[in-house]
Amino acid sequence: MTAARSEKVTFQGGNGEMLAARLDFPEGAPKAYALFAHCFTCSKDVFAAARVAGGLTAHGIAVLRFDFTGLGASEGEFANTNFTSNVADLVAAATFLSENHGAAQILIGHSLGGAAALAAAARIPQAAAVVTINAPHDPSHVAGHFHAAMDEINAEGEAEVSLGGRPFTIKKHFLDDISAQNLNGAIAGLGKALLVFHGPRDEIVGIDNAQRIFQAAKHPKSFISLDDADHLLHRKEDAFYVADVIAAWSNRYISADRGDESVQDFARFPSAGVGEVVVTESGQGIYAQAVSIGGAHWITADEPEDAGGDDLGPSPYDLLLAALGACTAMTLRMYAARKKWPLARVSVRLSHKKIHAEDCAECETRSGKIDTIDREIEIIGDLDRQSRERLLEIADKCPVHRTLHSEIREVTHEKA
Repeated sequence: MTAARSEKVTFQGGNGEMLAARLDFPEGAPKAYALFAHCFTCSKDVFAAARVAGGLTAHGIAVLRFDFTGLGASEGEFANTNFTSNVADLVAAATFLSENHGAAQILIGHSLGGAAALAAAARIPQAAAVVTINAPHDPSHVAGHFHAAMDEINAEGEAEVSLGGRPFTIKKHFLDDISAQNLNGAIAGLGKALLVFHGPRDEIVGIDNAQRIFQAAKHPKSFISLDDADHLLHRKEDAFYVADVIAAWSNRYISADRGDESVQDFARFPSAGVGEVVVTESGQGIYAQAVSIGGAHWITADEPEDAGGDDLGPSPYDLLLAALGACTAMTLRMYAARKKWPLARVSVRLSHKKIHAEDCAECETRSGKIDTIDREIEIIGDLDRQSRERLLEIADKCPVHRTLHSEIREVTHEKA
C-alpha cells in the first residue's frame, strides 16, 4: 500500500538541527494524524515505517515519519545524540505537526523508537494513543549491539562500531544517558491508551520486553502477538497487519465525536499565543467550540444535550469548575511541599447550581438567584488535624478562588 499523497518536509529538531521528514496523506481529509518514530540507527524510509504509514493512510490516517538527528537526510552528528535527544526530536516533530497540520493523536514507535514514544508521550498532551512495535522496556538494551566495544568506549570516550553493516561512532555520553533511563514511571503514568506489538520470535528484542511494558502500564492497554514476524517487519504482510490493527484499535480513542464522524481537526482554527485563550465555533452541532489554550493545548467545549448541545466536550461551567479545582489542588500541593508535609494526594470535587437568595442566610444578596459552588476537598496523607485544617484555609488562597471573589473588569471589543 502507498499513500495517496506524500510530501517531503523539514522542521527544527530538539537540538536545533533541521530534520528531514515525510508526511503521508490519505485520500480526502485525514481523520487523524499519527507520528512514527523509527528504530535505532534506521531512518524514516525503513520498511516498517514506510509500509505501516502506507497502510494507515488507507484507513484515512495521515502519518509523519522523520529521521532523528544525524540519521537519514537529517542534519547533525549521530555521535552527539542520545536517547534524550531522540525524545526531544520526537516532541519537536509533534509540535511541527500540530502547528502546521493537525495534532498527533497517535504515537507509534518501532524498536528504540517505541521506547522514545513512551518517554515522550507525557510531553505530547494531544496524543490519545501510544503504539510500540518490538520495543525494548529498557533503552539500555541497545548497548547489546556494541557490547564488544564497551571497554574501548569507557576507556577512550568513544568507539566506532558496525551496526547493520554501517559504521557509527558511539560516545560514552550515549551509554551514560541510556543507563540513566527508567521508563517504568513514564509507562505507569502514561494516561493514554497503549497498544503493544511484539513478535515472540524476535531475536533482537526479546518478548520479555513486551511483558514488562504491558505489566507496567495501566488500562486501557492491549497486546498483539506478531507471531513469526522478524524484528524489522521485513515482510509486507506483517507491516500491513500492524497498520490494520492500529487503525481499528485507535478508532476507539481518537474519535472526538459520536458515531462515525471524524475527529476534530484543530489545525484549521485560530491558535492562541502564550497567555491567551482563543475560542472559535467548530461548526459541529449548534454550540460546540474549538478552544486553543496557550498555543499548546486544544479542547472542545459544548453544552450538554439537555441544554440543546451535543455534549462533545465540557460546558463553560464545567471548565470554570475545572479551573477552580485544578487551582485548588495545585495551591495545596505547593503549600504542603513548602512545609514538607507528607501530602500523598489531593482530590477536589466541585458542583455548581443556582439557588434562591432567600435560601442563603449568609449571602448579602436578598432577592433573585445566586450562584453556589460546592467544593469538597479530599486530603490524603499522614497529616494531623491542625495541618488538614490549615490546608482547607489555604484553599481560599488559590488565585482562581481569589479572582472569583474579587472585582473583575472585563473589556470587550470587536476585532478590527
